[in-house]
Amino acid sequence: MDRSVPALRCRQIDEGDVAAVAALLGRGFPNRSGQFWRDALRRLAQREPPPGFPKYGYLLESGNVPVGAILMICSMLRQGERIATRCNLSSWYVVPEFRSYASLLVSHALSHKDVTYMNVSAAPHTWPIIEAQGFARYCEGVFIALPLFKRSAADAAVRVFDAARTPTAPFEASEQDILQRHAELGCISLWCETAERGYPFVFRPRRVKRIVPCAQLIYCSDITDLIRFAGPIGRHLAWRGRPVVVMDSNGVIPGLFGAFRPGSMAKYFKGPQRPRLGDLAYTEYALLGV
Repeated sequence: MDRSVPALRCRQIDEGDVAAVAALLGRGFPNRSGQFWRDALRRLAQREPPPGFPKYGYLLESGNVPVGAILMICSMLRQGERIATRCNLSSWYVVPEFRSYASLLVSHALSHKDVTYMNVSAAPHTWPIIEAQGFARYCEGVFIALPLFKRSAADAAVRVFDAARTPTAPFEASEQDILQRHAELGCISLWCETAERGYPFVFRPRRVKRIVPCAQLIYCSDITDLIRFAGPIGRHLAWRGRPVVVMDSNGVIPGLFGAFRPGSMAKYFKGPQRPRLGDLAYTEYALLGV
């Protein structure tokens, strides 16, 4: 290490670092306002991470001056019969003169055991870097759909309503919690109810190319549920001004009218549990609106 550089250390971001980290990320991501980062860190402050995990992420500092940061959104989620820990690595930036020490920051972020790490917004030029870190791609792109055009005779027996209401049909309590928490984050949380059960759906309002209003799929129990109820859900979203639905995909989705865009919003993971398509719960898309 260059002896002219003050001692480097990496540690968890704490509450007293929030203003400095917001300013640092504003420097690294000039397309985002300072207010965006202050709001992002405020939302992380309101969450309680799993025991032993950081509330905000990690900070790289030189002589008590922040020179790098990586945000982490850590959650405990039910996967079948077990509870799994998942961490979304987000918004990684190191000032240019300290880029050679960026691996120190990443190694701290990846030091937790039995965790599935996700990188869901990696820019194409960073793909070789994160693949060298041991990440594997699990999502090749996105499918852009117009579900409102799908019609079925069974649609009449389907009810779509806001998650503020409770289904009369059976439903999973853990999924009701997901819907309620994501509604608090500004997402569109819906129940799709049939006589057999209530099916949960979460969408994040977005704009395609910053122009066309759309709804990004954040969570559903299974992609086949969205295909099955595409018509009623699509018309409900269209009524709310969101006729286009964007969802993670590894190819064309049979049964939906739309187009697959490979390479767009590709997503990576590292760890014991391969994430499934249709589950971006508690990631940066939901919390930060990225």
